[in-house]
Amino acid sequence: MNINTKHFGELAVEEKDLLTFKHGLPGFENDHTYVLLPVDENGVYYALQSVNEAEVALIVTNPYLFFADYEFHIEDAVVEELGLNGPEDVAVYSVLTLKEPFKASTINLKAPIVVNVHKNKAKQVILKEESYQRRQLLLTEEKGGEADARP
Repeated sequence: MNINTKHFGELAVEEKDLLTFKHGLPGFENDHTYVLLPVDENGVYYALQSVNEAEVALIVTNPYLFFADYEFHIEDAVVEELGLNGPEDVAVYSVLTLKEPFKASTINLKAPIVVNVHKNKAKQVILKEESYQRRQLLLTEEKGGEADARP
């Protein structure tokens, strides 16, 4: 199927790659179907692109690439809603806010997107953990200050 995208124009996507958000995303509750589109050659950044609204695309990344010690508990209701059976079912993404200069960009660790990679069901969860922020700096001095791949 062909979709219009915010960053890439019209693209053909496979139905098997579509992610379903039963309740949409916060702020986009009426939009339930998305696809992850690679933004860079290294597979670090993706556009979480709405299938129905070309202008709705969030830049996301795997938070573990930047925060190896990131961890949180997935509540039983979310496990049931997504049909998760174990860690092998789960992929986690975090939404980025890109800024200039790039080193000022932030990552939302407070509300990860949890995906069942086998059933293509997804949900953005708001964590109860107080240690995570919605606007955590993506890059820090100890991480080299700059990423190899920018979106």
